[in-house]
Amino acid sequence: MTASTAKEALLHKGSGLQVVVGLGQSGLSVAHYLTAQGYQVAVTDNQVSPTLADQLPAAVEIRQFGAIDAELLQQAARIIISPGISLKTAAVAAAKDANIPVVSDIQLFCEACRVPIIAITGSNAKSTVTTLVGKMAADAGVNVGVGGNIGVPALTLLSNSEMELAVIELSSFQLETVTNLGAQVATVLNMSPDHLDRHGDMLGYHQAKHRIFQGAKSVVINREDALTRPLVADNLPRLSTGIHAPDKGQYGLITDSEGQTYLARGTERLLSADKLRIKGRHNLLNAQAALALGELAGLPLDSMLNTLQAFTGLEHRCEYVATVDGIDYFNDSKGTNIGSTMAAVEGLGAVYAPKDGKLLLILGGQGKGQQFGELTPFINQYVSQVLFIGEDSQQIEQHLRAAGIRDDDVSLHQCQTLEGAFAMIKQVTESSLSQVQAVLLSPACASFDQFSGFAARGEHFSQLVKQLDNV
Repeated sequence: MTASTAKEALLHKGSGLQVVVGLGQSGLSVAHYLTAQGYQVAVTDNQVSPTLADQLPAAVEIRQFGAIDAELLQQAARIIISPGISLKTAAVAAAKDANIPVVSDIQLFCEACRVPIIAITGSNAKSTVTTLVGKMAADAGVNVGVGGNIGVPALTLLSNSEMELAVIELSSFQLETVTNLGAQVATVLNMSPDHLDRHGDMLGYHQAKHRIFQGAKSVVINREDALTRPLVADNLPRLSTGIHAPDKGQYGLITDSEGQTYLARGTERLLSADKLRIKGRHNLLNAQAALALGELAGLPLDSMLNTLQAFTGLEHRCEYVATVDGIDYFNDSKGTNIGSTMAAVEGLGAVYAPKDGKLLLILGGQGKGQQFGELTPFINQYVSQVLFIGEDSQQIEQHLRAAGIRDDDVSLHQCQTLEGAFAMIKQVTESSLSQVQAVLLSPACASFDQFSGFAARGEHFSQLVKQLDNV
């Protein structure tokens, strides 16, 4: 039976057709899940030959590729949309106008999940905190599933019949089609401009993120960021995190008379910051968030602290690569928005500032409609050289100059590519006047102008560092 014949036969049955829009990993997981549940499933994708098509269940007979099939969507009882497909796509918007439900795989997951959910979102550090909380749960002897935006599709976790706890990372794209998630604990770690090309403005982005709080039984908030606080349900159990000394029962930082910083809960010093393998003030906030989420989920504090001390962080997230000729190289390729890069520059910059050191920062790629001038105060304080790469490099430089970059202290260089940046690094650091003690790739941009993704960009950076080390 051809795809078109199968489509006509099935549509005439009028049988609650489930249409999956977008055949990435999440779309594939939806197709497998719904066919296993006995639903009739169709799939449509913009690509002519989606790479995962040969992994679809044989029961999925309707496969409309090459464009999102508007006619097919009009026949759906429910549309399950992949996070990479915008709700403003014409065929999807028309289906919504026809009152056809449009949900994500996360909606299916939360309706089927029978164990507590820890739900984590934010502009930055989602993957770090999600991974860390998952490790804390596993180390405490809990059968935990970790997934969502972090790599393993949420629905795949349901195949573990022994799962006792689910730790889910959620993007704004996933959340914009979720209703009443009902998490045991929910958090928005931080908020800074990102994906404004998709959400339109900060209000739309904020509203998508805050859907994570719908039905939550407890919440974790960041005291330093008012945009992380839920606007309703003030009576919910909640814990807060922050960079200052905390109130009773809350998480924060305490610095003693000798300048040593500690993670603290109320007045209790939990752990000295120098015992953590992950460095920078942003990672001290990440550690607090993980502890607070774990506490509200019932994980034992002593076990969580042991996990925290052993945690080395994630690839491509302020990842130490090597030291070459006395200069440290860090791969923060996962820093794809200005908030993430601010955190990286401030976190690492504070490590080198006491030694009169500065950072060399590599910025650029696809800017996603952001205002890069917001980086200027952090660059002026911690950076002596900025190297621009990628599609929006000229625009980024214009934003920084317009926002008052200090030309006397910070040198700006257009390098186009990472190879060009490394040629400039050699030239700059060989100067006897160089203050550079660390090179930081934290582009504040998407990578798709030159790479297949942030991981490929980070791997290429690391390869170039290793080539330096072998010269």
